[in-house]
Amino acid sequence: MMQLKEVLKIKGGLPVTVPATATIADAIRAMSEHKVGSVIVPNADGSPAGIFTERDVLNLCAEGRVDFAKMPIRSCMTCDMTTGKPEDGVSDVLAIMTAKRFRHLPVVEDGKMVGMVSIGDLVKAKLEETAQEAKSLRDYIHS
Repeated sequence: MMQLKEVLKIKGGLPVTVPATATIADAIRAMSEHKVGSVIVPNADGSPAGIFTERDVLNLCAEGRVDFAKMPIRSCMTCDMTTGKPEDGVSDVLAIMTAKRFRHLPVVEDGKMVGMVSIGDLVKAKLEETAQEAKSLRDYIHS
């Protein structure tokens, strides 16, 4: 069974972060610049304090709150977030993300962020794993 650490090894890179002093406009610029759907606001020790996603931007717009340059990220980020561990199985994490309806999961080891996976990353990994299993079965049958 594939684990998050394998997905992170293939994907590479640390999550995009913005400081706790950032505004919503800063977070949107960071997401746009890095072509990602979320940013993490880290604590001083490197652990995730909160996450801000493209869905949060949409919700702010729907509420008519659009003065993003003056709006502090701390007031709009999600602090009660689910995190994963490198040893977590892709299938298990996919099930949690689907049930709880979120698309970005910070991966934490020893209290420090080591990566971020999206539901798209996990679906891609699962499809590759399934294709490899099918190939192995075909090879076994034909040998």
